[in-house]
Amino acid sequence: MDASQPPSGFKKGLTQYGDSGFSLFLRKAFIKGAGYTDDALDRPVIGIASTGSAYNPCHGNMPQLLEAVQRGIQLAGGLPMPFPTISLHESFASPTSMFLRNLMSMDTEEMLRAQPMDAVVLIGGCDKTVPAQMMGAASAGLPAIQLITGSMLTGSHRNQRVGACTDCRRYWAMYRSEAIDEDEIHEVNDQLVASVGTCSVMGTASTMACLAEAMGLTVPGGASPPAVTADRMRVAEETGKQAVWLARERLGITRILDERALENGMRVLLAIGGSTNAIVHLTAMAGRLGIEIDLDAFDKMGRETPVLVDLKPTGQGYMEDLEKAGGLVTVLREIRKQLNLDALTVTGDGSLAAADLAAAGVGTRTSGGAAGGPSVFRTEEPIQLAHELADVSEMAVDRSEPHVRHLVELLQFAHDEFADVLGRHLTLWPLLQCRLDAVSDLLQCRHTDRALLARL
Repeated sequence: MDASQPPSGFKKGLTQYGDSGFSLFLRKAFIKGAGYTDDALDRPVIGIASTGSAYNPCHGNMPQLLEAVQRGIQLAGGLPMPFPTISLHESFASPTSMFLRNLMSMDTEEMLRAQPMDAVVLIGGCDKTVPAQMMGAASAGLPAIQLITGSMLTGSHRNQRVGACTDCRRYWAMYRSEAIDEDEIHEVNDQLVASVGTCSVMGTASTMACLAEAMGLTVPGGASPPAVTADRMRVAEETGKQAVWLARERLGITRILDERALENGMRVLLAIGGSTNAIVHLTAMAGRLGIEIDLDAFDKMGRETPVLVDLKPTGQGYMEDLEKAGGLVTVLREIRKQLNLDALTVTGDGSLAAADLAAAGVGTRTSGGAAGGPSVFRTEEPIQLAHELADVSEMAVDRSEPHVRHLVELLQFAHDEFADVLGRHLTLWPLLQCRLDAVSDLLQCRHTDRALLARL
């Protein structure tokens, strides 16, 4: 090990026996009892904070998520190490889950500090779990990435679409007022929660999922895929891969979750019409970093920020609809002028726009969103965007293959989407084509070629 570098992997945080050599020897002896080889133990160690529990149906897809995350970690050359922490569900915590949020954050923090890991994947979804995990990670300071469990699917009751938890309260009020009878309240009870996953409305769980992505703590597109979909599993695999990159780069969460990120979170909270509980959680997260949330500034943001998302409880739709419309990237694109675009993200990009706009070219994302849905990207300012893309392309230097691949997707999208307008711009069009060709060549070479990068 390079003496100039701090300990990594299983050499981190050795148990105090008075002899560090013996501590490592003993640690490796025990872990080899589980069948690990020295080759496996020499890889970046990625902890996975698992919050699966029979008492938490919001996290009912935990086994599948763990499998996908571990696959991603292994594909990237890391060693996955799942471990349990406290899991909180709103309906199964007496008298309320809120007073247990800080206990969960302390549990998370202390396990991150006590156990050897180079980075951690935090898997959470239900209301208090995501803020608790981010609070704990912020205090521990490790490289960390959030994986959201995803929202439940909507159900159907007598030809009407229903979903928790807004419709739960609505039907119970109807039953209390005798607008529906006991038979119907039992009938709708079977349909309100159609699958595992978090509430399908823009309650606290969905709000914190969106804020995690807005603050750069998830992979692009990580907030909105429902829990039981293939897209959610692909997000989990990509999260595992990215965790290994974070470990190798030693990119701690405190370099991402800063004042700029928190401001982006507050702005997106307003734009999505999110839960008022979120400002309580953001304040607690900021407090872990020694940052004070300015409520007067938040009030001013509210007067400037449009509400763009029409989901229950204040609107009509569900999280499935936001996903079909392109996910949170749709919102980020609309308010991009009001965001801190230089905020760092878990992808390592120095621009929130670069990280999230790239998601439009990954997996099932398309520039037009769902049929009949809102457009993910507006093309009214292609010249300004092309200038920004030309600047962003310089970030390919010294970046690993996944980040160059994201850049290629971003440049290719701009190339295709704005061809008609930019084709008439004699300076920018050749520049954009040149950048796309150069970065594509870099990806094919699979290594940093200084002569090639000179073309950028």
